[in-house]
Amino acid sequence: MPADLDQDPTPGREATPSQVGSSRFRTNQQPVERPQPDGRAGNAFGDDRDESTQALTSASSSLPEPTVSELRELATRYPVPRSALLPMLHLVQSSEGYVTPAGIQTCADILDLAPAEVSAVATFYTMYKRRPIGDYLVGVCTNTLCAVMGGDAIFERLKRHLDVGNDETTPDQLVTLEHIECNAACDYAPVVMVNWEFFDNQTPQSATDLVDELRSGRPLQSTRGARVCTWRQAERVLAGFPDDRADEGPVGGPATLVGLELARHNDWAAPEPVDASQRTAAHRGGPTTDSTTGAAREAHTQRAGSETVVDQDVPASGEHASSDTVEGKGTPPR
Repeated sequence: MPADLDQDPTPGREATPSQVGSSRFRTNQQPVERPQPDGRAGNAFGDDRDESTQALTSASSSLPEPTVSELRELATRYPVPRSALLPMLHLVQSSEGYVTPAGIQTCADILDLAPAEVSAVATFYTMYKRRPIGDYLVGVCTNTLCAVMGGDAIFERLKRHLDVGNDETTPDQLVTLEHIECNAACDYAPVVMVNWEFFDNQTPQSATDLVDELRSGRPLQSTRGARVCTWRQAERVLAGFPDDRADEGPVGGPATLVGLELARHNDWAAPEPVDASQRTAAHRGGPTTDSTTGAAREAHTQRAGSETVVDQDVPASGEHASSDTVEGKGTPPR
């Protein structure tokens, strides 16, 4: 074995394909065997199948060779290959439709990990699925703000309309429905996501129309972002293989930009940056330049004075363009 393989990886330097899985990066952990009730040892997934059945299942569900090659390539992008596990699991989902036992085993082999370690990661994060997902993963935010704005009503309507429960897929394998604790888009509540693309200011009726459009096969443009692709295509992007559509469609709307509009209206500006020497002097109680402290003080005073008066032409932060109403409720004042 070359001498350099026994040394620690250099930060910032990529591992070569020949080094992936070598002793240089090993974790010194052995595969875990889980005892079964009858005393026999099971595999890392907790299966109690006999070895011949396990071998047959493994052979029939092995990953395609192009996917395995791309998994190995992902591992070379990181100084420590095991850091590639998250994108590798996304790539497995792109290929297989969910995280399969064969995908877990292949990731473990490439990264020289125990399958139980890979399985622990795959079961910790909700973006990794352990059952097949439809072409469109529809996520309804039911966290606090979206819920009170109608997210719960949207989720209940979609469950009835699609005749599925949470984390279930329609018989035609087109739509998987799930509730999400937060879509990170509270200023557009209630929000629905399709394969991680935003659909803002939804109502029960607009969400129903949305899933019907998805099932019809017609192309859809998200409210803020790219055209909707299939879930497997989105997973490939998350794995680190861009589809060159990152800048397709709008990325910000009125609710997102209201803070910027207020700053422009009131002529607010950030203070000049303070360099390291001035920060040190200020921390020690020493003198700083008058220009820096003066600019910061002036900006603070201007902002404090401006906050007392807001021009009526500036939209309030909660305004929405949509006039839809939540099922059974009028549109709440914003």
